Amino acid sequence: MTAQAGHDLLGIYLNDHLAGATAGTERAHHLATACRGSKVGQTMAPVAAEIAEDRRALVGIMHRLDVPIRRYKVYAGRLGERAGRLKSNGSLVRRSPLSTVLELELLHIGVEGKACAWQILRQRADHDDRLDAHQLDHLLERARGQLRTIEDLRMAQAAETFRER
Repeated sequence: MTAQAGHDLLGIYLNDHLAGATAGTERAHHLATACRGSKVGQTMAPVAAEIAEDRRALVGIMHRLDVPIRRYKVYAGRLGERAGRLKSNGSLVRRSPLSTVLELELLHIGVEGKACAWQILRQRADHDDRLDAHQLDHLLERARGQLRTIEDLRMAQAAETFRER
């Protein structure tokens, strides 16, 4: 495989992660807003801000690596997130507690994917001076913290949602 082919594959990979980061940023913001005034909303607000910062960091990394941003993938991520809100969760008039459980699960999956990308980029940082190893270490540790927070919220919300009444 040529160096150009490897760069092209990295570009596809990072653009796919940017689409996911776009969806994740919007989902986290939506969840924090929809649950405003609750423990989930209070806890998710700073996590949503971090997720948005992580997306900006990814864009910066892509620029440093000369990877062009594929806008259609960004739009697809945004559209997919919005379409995901149109699911039936047992309540037509107001927000179902099941929505919060499912949205936390989606965020957990998204943050796990983001951590995978940070790990791959961190590995490359040892051989590519355009990548900042310290920044990637920080981003990876922050993703791990986000995973712990989201998991704690998810389990608490699931216990509340599925408890015997």
